[in-house]
Amino acid sequence: MSLDHRTIEQPTLLVDRDRVRRNVERMADKARRSHVRLRPHFKTHQSARIGEWIRSCGVEAITVPSVAMAEYFAKHGWSDITLAFPLNWRQIERINRLAKTITLHLLIDCVESARFLATQLKEPASVWIDVDTGYERTGIWWEDQRGIEQTAEVLNRASAIELAGALTHAGHTYHVETPGEIVRIHDETVDRMNHVREALSPVCGSSIAVSIGDTPGCSVVDDLGDVDEIRPGNFVLYDVKQWRLSACTPDDIAVVVACPIVAKYEQRNEIVIYGGAVHLSKDWIVDKEGRSVFGYPARWTKTGWEPAIDGGIVSSLSQEVGVVKASKGLFQEARIGDLLAVLPIHSCLTVSAMKHYISLDGERIDCLTD
Repeated sequence: MSLDHRTIEQPTLLVDRDRVRRNVERMADKARRSHVRLRPHFKTHQSARIGEWIRSCGVEAITVPSVAMAEYFAKHGWSDITLAFPLNWRQIERINRLAKTITLHLLIDCVESARFLATQLKEPASVWIDVDTGYERTGIWWEDQRGIEQTAEVLNRASAIELAGALTHAGHTYHVETPGEIVRIHDETVDRMNHVREALSPVCGSSIAVSIGDTPGCSVVDDLGDVDEIRPGNFVLYDVKQWRLSACTPDDIAVVVACPIVAKYEQRNEIVIYGGAVHLSKDWIVDKEGRSVFGYPARWTKTGWEPAIDGGIVSSLSQEVGVVKASKGLFQEARIGDLLAVLPIHSCLTVSAMKHYISLDGERIDCLTD
């Protein structure tokens, strides 16, 4: 590690390139063994530079959550992009411009949007039907065979549209407690999506594909071969939430926020850091003692950092300030003016808040800012 900590004056997001590559290579190897396509979701890292690290691991196709991010990554050489967000009618002109320059995949979650797209799409694009298998966020309910068939029929009649398949996000894996529950939800999701595939076969033929995407399921399940494509995103960086779900180990978490220590209060065993909700986000978990945890301290090493096991918690956040309830050992180690490394609860939101990274060799890595 050649990063000079003395140059850090304010909360700074650090990324470990070796951990990122290791995480991607592991998932890419699992996808190859399972004979599925890995189309990682870039909503987590949001960076063209990190995208290049991922491309070097053999990834050729990606997922994004917005038109702006699709435009950003298209400008940086990605030519096969899924926009995994229900069609925003107000952005159809930008969507048409994108479809002219790349292989664009769109998401439709109702027959009304299918009809709109069928008349307004001017350039060829692949379209996926968004299916709800239990998360209850977006998509046509998996048992609504008539709704799915009607949507497929409209899409099939449109000259500019190729109906690619059925897509889902099993986001409810984030809200369970054990790897066994993650596996159960994954298996249920796959069964329900293949039910949809069978229902669509009379309408669309045998070429209908199934795409799933959630980091807990894709990380915990060994064989993903009952679908055609996986779209995990958080696995690139991981975070405390994934660690708590046993989707990763602490050593897989590839980002920390370096926060200046600005005060210590011995009577409370608390450390105050310059690092609040606008840096770490205000996502939290509840630990085994029933405490709200907004991040975990880590210790610096010669090569990066390691978790400060039993070293305390970030117990509260205001806009710019964080309070760390420290263990006795961590409190004694900490010095006002030093930096405390904090493992984020949810790396996606932390990246969105911080806007750029510094790598462990000192490179500034920018993110999409729109």
